Amino acid sequence: MTTVAPAAVLLEERRPKRADAARNFDALVAAGRQAFAEDGSDASLEDIARRAGVGIGTLYRNFPTRDDLIETLYLGEVDALAASAREVSSLEPWEALRAWLDHFVVYVGTKHALLDGLNRESSVLTQCRFIMLEAGEPLLTRAQQAGEVDPGVTISDVVKLVSGVAAVASFEDAAQRERVLNLAINAIRR
Repeated sequence: MTTVAPAAVLLEERRPKRADAARNFDALVAAGRQAFAEDGSDASLEDIARRAGVGIGTLYRNFPTRDDLIETLYLGEVDALAASAREVSSLEPWEALRAWLDHFVVYVGTKHALLDGLNRESSVLTQCRFIMLEAGEPLLTRAQQAGEVDPGVTISDVVKLVSGVAAVASFEDAAQRERVLNLAINAIRR
């Protein structure tokens, strides 16, 4: 697998160095995350600027396009997913993989709200896919070495399986969603 810069590095490259500009950037990111979680991909940029306590000019200075803001928010989500892989790595192999997949399900929900409005040709998205797979692969490998997971399963297989189930919108309720997700995750287990 190709090694790319971690999401945290990519985020830091986007963040202004001057303290006041960095505070505005951080406020816009927090407001954007909240607005997209509440309103989906149709979140208003003017509303995001207002929530952050800055003018629309400050938003556009930091994020010249809507895609720039969405990519930055997406990088933050991928960084949190990668961090969760590190956090659970001390657990037993199957428990570590399962805990990371639980984090991944939350990520999938956020991802859909953000990506509905994003240009799919983004190089950032390609880098994020690599970061995500690199974060989960050691957990899968440990579980395979412990005899907990079928050795023929790849991290790409697992991500696609869980993404597919997590993205289904027609579950009767949260309990059914959880049951089906458990069926999918347990399908990779030996």
